[in-house]
Amino acid sequence: MSKFVYMFNEGNSNQRELLGGKGSNLAEMTRIGLPVPSGFTISTKACLSYYEHGQSISVEIEFQILEALKKLEKETGKKLGDTTNPLLVSVRSGAVHSMPGMMDTVLNLGMNDETAQGLAELTNNPRFAFDCYRRFIQMFSDVVLKVDAFYFEQCVEETREEKGYKSDPEMSADDWKEVIEKYKFIVKKHSKKMFPQDPKEQLFLAVNAVFDSWNNQRAVVYRRLQNIPGDLGTAVNIQSMVFGNMGDDSGTGVAFTRNPSTGEEMLYGEYLMNAQGEDVVAGIRTPQPITTLQNKMPTVYKQFVDTCELLEQHYKDMQDIEFTVERGQLFILQTRTGKRTAQAAIRMAVEFVKENIISKQEAILRVDPDQLNQLLHRQIDDSSNITPLAKGLPASPGAATGQVVFTADDAERLTQNHHKVILVRPETTPDDIHGMIASQATVTSRGGMTSHAAVVARGMGKACICGCEALTIDLKQKRFSVGDTVINEGDIITVDGSTGEIFLGEMKMIEPQLSEEFQLLLTWADEERKLGVRANADNPEDAKKALKFGAGGIGLCRTEHMFMDPKRIPIVQEMILAENNEERNAALAKLLPMQQEDFEGIFEVMNGNPVTIRLLDPPLHEFLPDKDELLVEVTKLRMLNTPSSELHEKEKLLRKVRQLHEFNPMLGHRGCRLGLIFPEIYVMQAKAIFYAIAKVTEKGINVKPEIMIPLVGHVNELKEMRNLVQSAEMQVTDETGQIFSYLIGTMIEVPRAALTADFIATEADFFSFGTNDLTQTTFGYSRDDAEGKFLQAYIDQKILKENPFSSLDIEGVGKLVETGVKLGKQTKHNLKTGICGEHGGEKKSIQFCHEVGLDYVSCSPYRVPLARLAAAQANIRHSKVEQSFQVQL
Repeated sequence: MSKFVYMFNEGNSNQRELLGGKGSNLAEMTRIGLPVPSGFTISTKACLSYYEHGQSISVEIEFQILEALKKLEKETGKKLGDTTNPLLVSVRSGAVHSMPGMMDTVLNLGMNDETAQGLAELTNNPRFAFDCYRRFIQMFSDVVLKVDAFYFEQCVEETREEKGYKSDPEMSADDWKEVIEKYKFIVKKHSKKMFPQDPKEQLFLAVNAVFDSWNNQRAVVYRRLQNIPGDLGTAVNIQSMVFGNMGDDSGTGVAFTRNPSTGEEMLYGEYLMNAQGEDVVAGIRTPQPITTLQNKMPTVYKQFVDTCELLEQHYKDMQDIEFTVERGQLFILQTRTGKRTAQAAIRMAVEFVKENIISKQEAILRVDPDQLNQLLHRQIDDSSNITPLAKGLPASPGAATGQVVFTADDAERLTQNHHKVILVRPETTPDDIHGMIASQATVTSRGGMTSHAAVVARGMGKACICGCEALTIDLKQKRFSVGDTVINEGDIITVDGSTGEIFLGEMKMIEPQLSEEFQLLLTWADEERKLGVRANADNPEDAKKALKFGAGGIGLCRTEHMFMDPKRIPIVQEMILAENNEERNAALAKLLPMQQEDFEGIFEVMNGNPVTIRLLDPPLHEFLPDKDELLVEVTKLRMLNTPSSELHEKEKLLRKVRQLHEFNPMLGHRGCRLGLIFPEIYVMQAKAIFYAIAKVTEKGINVKPEIMIPLVGHVNELKEMRNLVQSAEMQVTDETGQIFSYLIGTMIEVPRAALTADFIATEADFFSFGTNDLTQTTFGYSRDDAEGKFLQAYIDQKILKENPFSSLDIEGVGKLVETGVKLGKQTKHNLKTGICGEHGGEKKSIQFCHEVGLDYVSCSPYRVPLARLAAAQANIRHSKVEQSFQVQL
């Protein structure tokens, strides 16, 4: 018989895939002797079985759950449903990868009319017992019976107002009894059922609900955001309850062993006295800093600090710990590797190395390359000297400006219409996840540094301010006020998540400064990686950024971007509209010195680093006005009887646009096809390159140019273009007397080029895989149309695992890249190979590039640090696999 259910003392931290992150950590803490309330874990395997059986628990699994329950009752000396000494349990999700707040939890399960009375007599604390019961009814009804929590919250609020109370702790036992009866009526009215009194029925309904929550909307959205596979399932943890709401000697809290925002080595967290754990995470009450617990409960505080140090040393990483104090006794409910900002991740990784806790290689693997983008965004300029409107808790660093919105749906809608927004809420819930993803930042008036908003924002690398109590939020009127100042929906604010400050209007920003720890980590990465890292840069400014971020050259300089300058467009159009070679050459003669100047600037900045220049790639019509707009202009001029010269010019332009119009421009007259039909354009560009080399070399600057011919699909295309470039070089050599050293290669971006790479390599010194176009031509997708119309549906329906334009399609496009490299190097073993599409800055694609033996990747300047780190991680992982394979042999 397969085993689906495990007691906490039967597992360990190595069983994460089976027991989930929470379950494996509870088992590990139990194993090392920490004060963990007893319980058991229903495995992820049981969740997968649940879905295989049409979302029902099999008889076999039901039997194992009941057997585990008997063991739990024996361990605790309590029994589920017993009226004299009732066992109450929490039912919590526990996915393999941390998904904070995305799935469902039920606390105090096992309560009914009789056990509530029994608990009141057992504890001699009726208020506590009936407070637990009303919490259970509300949570169970929301999670399991799908009765909106709003009805219960409204009920409590109305009861408080009737009795003149300001907060829940003022409610008496009789008050809670009254609320409980109202709650039962709400349940019956909205679910058409009586609230279940049988604890075992409650248990199985709750387990079903947690399994179901694996596929709720917010969990699916979060998995998509974090690239978590959807076929892992979640475990369910059944744990005996301990209570933080038993009076002033009880409490609950969440703490991190280091600061998750900055990485500073200090205990960081919050707690609430006389409360349950959900009160802290939900942000309904603003908690106290963990350090103040030292004054209220010094013995408990010291025990907790010692436990934190033990857990960090044991797991060799910063821990996120949930705890409860019940009548002065500390219990650890959960530990997990804590979510952190990029800044904190880097600082921790470096400091753990300095503290001899982990190695340099482990430190490199510890930082997610995707997080590095957080460090490369702008910050608010402190010199602005503007007084903030309000200040809250700095929950997640970074600065952002946007329009104020008050609902997640509005945030998503406005973002789709290209607006930047900041979500402002009293507190966020897991249902707000899509709005947080859409927003530039999140602000809440309640909650602390460990609330849902704070944890999720840090995980996403977005700015967040929590507990900004100066904000009075009116959700109905869609506005908030600070004193006499009123901010309406749509108004612009700027937030600084590093300081917790909110400013009116748009603030001046400054470029990011990279920390010493960041530079040191990347230095370690450079020592480990084999892949070169270059940048895509089309001008000297981008080239400077590339060098600043550690690029070893330029892997793609797109010459068409130089033509897009508004001052040059008229000359480019003059070249396109030329009626004969004489007119076209006259226009090209004007463009040549402009291109030369561009190349000189880039060569000077790169100062001896390789520069790969791609000759003109897009079709000519891209430099001309839109056909439909031009037709409207011509029609208007005709109706207005405009002077014939102006009308004549517009009509001439329209004829040329129609002439150049293509039904499928992506597969049309572009790249080398343009160079073959209009060779004078490529001659001009080649000469500009060689003139620039000559000029810069005279200044004593070394130049390593690589000239790339785009869209080659047949070796004869490259042969013709190679001859053209060499001919242009000879002409410049005759003029300047200089001998040039350079490479000529091609961009592999159509399948035929990859499949015939052995032939093409006879005419190429290097290959650069243009995986953006190679993906389009391999799939037969037009990227703009696919992403806008059906690609997301393909991902949602699991036809594709992910967007192939974001992460390289290893099975299809990857095979073409691998084939191209293999065939090319068969012909020319020293053939240089690289990649210059967006995939060059994506971590999984970089891993693939390393494994197939590419020499370098090229990406946006701002993604160069990411690529350096990902390339190092690729080599470390690959080496570990090889070592493991050799050991097996």
